[in-house]
Amino acid sequence: MPLALAVDLGGTKVEACLADDTGALVPGSRVRRPTGPQVTSDQLRDAVAAVVTESLHALPRGHSVVGAGVGSAGPLDGVRGAVSPLNLSGSRDFPIRDIVAQTATAVVGAPVRAVLALDGMCITLAEHWLGAGRGVDSMLGMIVSTGIGGGIVSVGRAVVGSTGNAGHIGQVEVAGFTDPGVHGLEATVERIASGPNIVRWARAQGWEGATGEDLAAGYADGDDIAVRAVQRSAYAVGAALASATALADLDLVVIGGGFSRVSPDYLDLVREGRDRYAAFPFMARAEIAPAALGDESPLVGAAALVLREG
Repeated sequence: MPLALAVDLGGTKVEACLADDTGALVPGSRVRRPTGPQVTSDQLRDAVAAVVTESLHALPRGHSVVGAGVGSAGPLDGVRGAVSPLNLSGSRDFPIRDIVAQTATAVVGAPVRAVLALDGMCITLAEHWLGAGRGVDSMLGMIVSTGIGGGIVSVGRAVVGSTGNAGHIGQVEVAGFTDPGVHGLEATVERIASGPNIVRWARAQGWEGATGEDLAAGYADGDDIAVRAVQRSAYAVGAALASATALADLDLVVIGGGFSRVSPDYLDLVREGRDRYAAFPFMARAEIAPAALGDESPLVGAAALVLREG
């Protein structure tokens, strides 16, 4: 049976595993190493090579590797196969596609082609294949966590773009959430609504907690600043979704990620925000649903890059 090598690079870890054409992960093949904002390019190269090597050592007898799918935080350079994740500040223009392909080729003794996409795109592909987006022609997958990312499927196919950054909704600017005159990076939905950034905002308002978990507890207890912080995050996400729907005419938005579970009603608040900022009714028509897959989805979607997208 042909298998895909799947690799996922994020702000806290890099993982690799093998997956079959049903999306199932091969037992014993999932391997991870820590990353982090202080990791150097050399350290990251070693970590990526280690997880690829260890995962491929779990290749079952009689099976072959048809390719490697690589998902990474962005932005990325799809032509060069390099990434510059905003949450990995010590690694810029990191040539992850070549590192994965060269390492895998050396381990299996035959050429292995690697395909690179945004991690948000991979999660979207996983949800479209096996999760909440099955059977949907036009959808956006969105992750609200340490960062915010996403991907778009239109007419049943991934929308990648010429640089590979299509669907990166975290870098969409949203109005009304910053001081007048603030634009660019500081006005993006990621800088406003992601977990660490909304915690930072809450602390600036006088809140004494330190983490997203603290914010969840404060929200549950009815703490005024915590409640306003969670609402601010959700409304900013909703505003971004209204704009995304105007551009892509979405039928469905699937939202996952750790911070999307900060409160039981977070998606309800996202819907409220989307409806508030939608200039026209069609911008508020998409269904908003929770992601159906668990923490395997980035790897499943990375595998889909070679098993389903070609």
